[in-house]
Amino acid sequence: MILSHKYKFIFIKTAKTAGTSIEVFLSKHCGPRDIVTPIGPPVEGHQPRNYEGFINPIPEILERPGKLFFALRHSMTSHEKFYNHMPAREVRNRVPADIWNAYFKFCVERNPWDKVLSHYHMHAAREGGSLTLDEYLARGRFPINYFRYTDRSGRETIVDRIIRYENLLPGLNEVFSQLGIPFDGKLGVAAKSEYRTDRRPYQEVFNDEQRKVVEDAFA
Repeated sequence: MILSHKYKFIFIKTAKTAGTSIEVFLSKHCGPRDIVTPIGPPVEGHQPRNYEGFINPIPEILERPGKLFFALRHSMTSHEKFYNHMPAREVRNRVPADIWNAYFKFCVERNPWDKVLSHYHMHAAREGGSLTLDEYLARGRFPINYFRYTDRSGRETIVDRIIRYENLLPGLNEVFSQLGIPFDGKLGVAAKSEYRTDRRPYQEVFNDEQRKVVEDAFA
């Protein structure tokens, strides 16, 4: 997640949508007062800053009254006021209302089958390459992102722009041009791209049963 006072934007990082590459690019343009959250593993050129601070638990307790103990414990033990993959509604709770309302908020979303395939390759690589696609799908842990850019109900989008991953660079060009961020049409880094060696499109990878598993998960 990045909050830039210099360019007046909030970037909400979603899963498996080139978020790390975008963060590395943006962090190089951010000012000393901007908020840049850490990423793991660290990437050269990415400079986290200003993400620590006191957390007021009251807004989150009001939003999730059943999580009173969790919210209090988190506020007392965590030094990270802002963190990687932070949902937009949490950012809204932790920044002044005038900043939330005035700054341009954006994120990236991706075709669910393509996103799941990318997620699978990442996990397979981290587990030594022995994980099969069916084993991965059976776990049921998918890169679902909608809660990161919607309100608590999941029905209302609370960011200003959702860029489609399938149209990533033109979409980023429009947003960066609007914000005044220098951009030559390339991010200059492809973070975590080394996980995926099989470049076949998802249409050639999933069988009908596997395709239905993903469809049901993202319905």
